[in-house]
Amino acid sequence: MKKKTRNRVIAVVAVVVVALIGYFSFFKKEAVADKTVKVGIMSGSKESTEIWDSVAKKAKDQYGINLEFVRFTDYNQPNTALVNGDVDINAFQHYAFLNEWNQANKADLQPIGDILISPIRLYSKKYTNVQDIPNKGTIAVPNDTSNESRALHVLEGAGLIKLNTKAGALATIKDITENPKDLTIKELDGSQTASALSSVDAAVVNNDFSVPAGLTSKEVIATEPLNKDSKQWINIIVAKKEDKDNKLYQDVVKAYQTKETEDLFAKLYPEKGTIPAWNLNLK
Repeated sequence: MKKKTRNRVIAVVAVVVVALIGYFSFFKKEAVADKTVKVGIMSGSKESTEIWDSVAKKAKDQYGINLEFVRFTDYNQPNTALVNGDVDINAFQHYAFLNEWNQANKADLQPIGDILISPIRLYSKKYTNVQDIPNKGTIAVPNDTSNESRALHVLEGAGLIKLNTKAGALATIKDITENPKDLTIKELDGSQTASALSSVDAAVVNNDFSVPAGLTSKEVIATEPLNKDSKQWINIIVAKKEDKDNKLYQDVVKAYQTKETEDLFAKLYPEKGTIPAWNLNLK
C-alpha cells in the first residue's frame, strides 16, 4: 500500500472512530437525561428532606434514575405544575385532596403509589385538654376542602362538635349540627394554622407545617384515629393518566417503598406523627 493511500485510510478510520465516540457519547447523555424525573414536593421539614434524599439515592443506585425536586410553598401549585408538564410526578397530597382537585379542575391525575399517612392533630399552646377550651373559644382549621373536612372530624372525635354529613361526603362548617361551646371555627390557609396558635385557642395543623413550626406532642390535645376510613388520607405519588404505568415513574415508587424508608420513618418520627402507608393494615 502506498504511503499516500495508507494515510488516507488512517484518516478515514480516525474520522469514523471520532464520529462513533461522539455518537455514543451523545446517546449516552440522552439516556441519562431520559432517566431524570422531576418530582413536585412541598417545601417541608428536614425530616421530609432526609427521606426524599434517601429515596433519591436508592433511585440512582438501583434504577439509574436521577430525581430532580421542584419545591412548592402551598397546596395549590403542584397539581397545576403536573398538568402543565413542569414536573413529571408529584408527592404532596392524599386521595381525598386529589379527588376533590380533579373534580374542581376537570382533570384526571392518577395515584401511582401509596407513601405515607400523617394523622393530623389538634394543637394548643394555651390548654392541655380539649375540655379546657373555653366557651366562645376559637379554633383554626385548614380551609382547603378535604383538609377542612378532616379537621372537622378531628374536632368531632374530640367531642367539641357534631357533624351531619352524607356517607362519603366532605364536611364543611355548614354541616356542624351541635356546637355546645359556641366555638368559632376559623378557616385559614393550611400553611397559616400553626402560626395562628398565638391568637386562637387551638388549631388543627397538617404535619407538613407542624414540624417546621416546631410543634411537638406536648402541644397536642387531640389526634386523628387510624381506621378503615383513613385510606382517603394516605399520601400518594401522582402522575398524569397517560403516565400511570410509566416504568420510570413506577421505579421511583419502588425506590420509595423500601425497608430502608420504613426504618428512616421510625428514626425521624419516633412519636409516629408520620408513618409509611404502603403496608398499612387499616381496620
